[in-house]
Amino acid sequence: MSWVLYAILSAVCASLVAIFGKIGVKNLDTTLATTVRSVIMAVFLIITALVFGKAPLLSTIHSRALLYIILSGVAGALSWLFYFFALKNGPASGVAALDRTSVIFVLLLAILFLGERLTLKSGIGVGFVAVGAVLMAMK
Repeated sequence: MSWVLYAILSAVCASLVAIFGKIGVKNLDTTLATTVRSVIMAVFLIITALVFGKAPLLSTIHSRALLYIILSGVAGALSWLFYFFALKNGPASGVAALDRTSVIFVLLLAILFLGERLTLKSGIGVGFVAVGAVLMAMK
């Protein structure tokens, strides 16, 4: 499968996270909701790794890669804490739209740390993302 199809499937699943999450945090503490969600994710992913026979590959993770995976996990956990805080009080469509401005930050950080280039096309694209997110978040 192409990475584009995987990215679209990711977007569809992310949209369900916003809808189910908004319903789920209605009468629940957001930190608790995020914690429960994370445990469910961990169990699901452990089962997936076992089913696909990936457990033996654990020994192939080097310390530098592990450090960045840990940092990514912490950043992801913080992202979800903030996301659920926002969902508790804001409209799901507005929260999801502003959350997707992460594309802008990814581009900037990729330029700074990964040596990626800012092109006219990517600049216009992040401009559209920014404008679209603001329009969707406005009441």
